[in-house]
Amino acid sequence: MGQGRFYIVSTPIGNLDDITLRALETLKKVDFIACEDTEHSLKLLNYYGIKKSLISYWSEKEKVRAEEIINKIKSGHSVALITDAGTPGISDPGAVIIQRAIEENIEIIPVPGPTALITALSISGLSSEEFTFIGFLPVKQAQRRKKLLELSSEKRTLVFYEAPHRILQSLHDMLEVLDDRRACIARELTKMFEEVLRGRLSELIEKLENSKIAGEYVIIVEGITETPQTVDEALKEVKELMKKGKGRKEAVKIIAELYGLSKKELYEKSLKMDEIE
Repeated sequence: MGQGRFYIVSTPIGNLDDITLRALETLKKVDFIACEDTEHSLKLLNYYGIKKSLISYWSEKEKVRAEEIINKIKSGHSVALITDAGTPGISDPGAVIIQRAIEENIEIIPVPGPTALITALSISGLSSEEFTFIGFLPVKQAQRRKKLLELSSEKRTLVFYEAPHRILQSLHDMLEVLDDRRACIARELTKMFEEVLRGRLSELIEKLENSKIAGEYVIIVEGITETPQTVDEALKEVKELMKKGKGRKEAVKIIAELYGLSKKELYEKSLKMDEIE
């Protein structure tokens, strides 16, 4: 018996009817289906009458299960890899198994489908010509703010995932570090309680503070409209003037006028830089 086939299958992010015909055909013909959570995946499989042997690779099991899956493929069995929702490996488990398959020279066959980041970006109203996908920000605030500072000069649209219990904390940090940019928040995409909010970060925070917070969120924030190099250089100049004895306000006024930037925004950015450093 030759080597089996390994499929990476995207599944619906909410509405079970969003699955592709090819994904259904693949799930029906493989010998095994590797699932993030078998109980969750059974809802989809039962909905379409698919009965297969399941392998759970949830969380810490992934490294161990990766070897089991690789061995099954090498012994001639076909395996489909799915996650609870969306595309495996995209801020979801699956990357460890995919990497092991690459190391073992196993052919990987993608079966594309839904992913929350593209779904949200397409309806955000923000630029989708160029974007940067960050996924989940760090849990600890100091690390989260440091990451946001690194992204503060990014011109491309920023796309994040966030859990419900951290959504407000992350939005407040974005407002502090990135300023009051245009943004979009989407939750429960394709589900019954789908909700999409658009506006400035401050407006979205106010809306969320007065509504029920539930479900996984996609946050989309516009990139910086200033030239990153100019802002970075201006901040360095402010710092140099302060080292030479100038007060922050005076240093900011001089450099803002020199670079043609907003005094208020440059002042706030210099404060944030000091806080994080």
